[in-house]
Amino acid sequence: MADAEMTEQVRNGKGFIAALDQSGGSTPKALKLYGVPETAYSGEAAMYDMIHAMRSRIIRSPAFSGDKVVGAILFEQTMDRDIDGIPTAEFLWKHRHVVPFLKIDKGLEAEADGVQLMKPMPGLDTLLARAVNAGIFGTKERSVVNAANRKGIAAIVAQQFDVGRQVAAHGLMPILEPEVTISIADKEKAEAMLQEEILLALDHLPEGDQVMLKLSLPTVANFYKPLVTHPKVLKVVALSGGHSRDKANEILAQNHGIIASFSRALTEGLSAQQSDAEFDAALGAAIDSIHRASIT
Repeated sequence: MADAEMTEQVRNGKGFIAALDQSGGSTPKALKLYGVPETAYSGEAAMYDMIHAMRSRIIRSPAFSGDKVVGAILFEQTMDRDIDGIPTAEFLWKHRHVVPFLKIDKGLEAEADGVQLMKPMPGLDTLLARAVNAGIFGTKERSVVNAANRKGIAAIVAQQFDVGRQVAAHGLMPILEPEVTISIADKEKAEAMLQEEILLALDHLPEGDQVMLKLSLPTVANFYKPLVTHPKVLKVVALSGGHSRDKANEILAQNHGIIASFSRALTEGLSAQQSDAEFDAALGAAIDSIHRASIT
């Protein structure tokens, strides 16, 4: 079963979840924004060394602690690596009081019925067993809604909950992430369909079971209140979805009970060229601003 102290931190902690889970496809862009061009490394191994150095610098920073950052989502390779000789998940919890989560999806299928389902995840049970052994609290899985298509949205929610049940069978807390693309013309309609399908799926969860939800910031403030207050939802967290940090914080602050789970919006303004003092100050300012929006 999920660790009770970690569950309490996620349920009632006054902060947000940092998404430090960029994978192979998004890593070069994340490094470029951090001031590390593709010419600075050669090959995938060197690329992952670079991104781990960036993530380690964030996690080591005095600004990164459980009083404002309640959790962090890790990429599989990050879980498998160390920080100062300590396994990353262990370092997060024991030295930062930050709850560790693991990204488990393997990318997206081609679009069909207005959505992109998750690709198959061969070996998922093995990965989940490794996650338990590493001290991971929960997992995150992402799929994408690109249109208000009932058939597609129903399929995406069904897949999310199916994988969530597999995750929960290992005693881990699933974060279900059916992201709605923020630029689509029928976003509000898609959000309504998505919430309806999620509520139906929650009704079929056994009593006592819970999931977390990671959703795009809604078009209408507090639209997801039925999910925020649902007894089978431990927490609703929001992705920035491409918004700038300031814009994402502005929208987030209008949605009570939802906390941030930002990736690019968290690392915006950080640079490999900054001194440690400059880096810590920039990260601290970012964390403070996201924290304020999350607890409003």
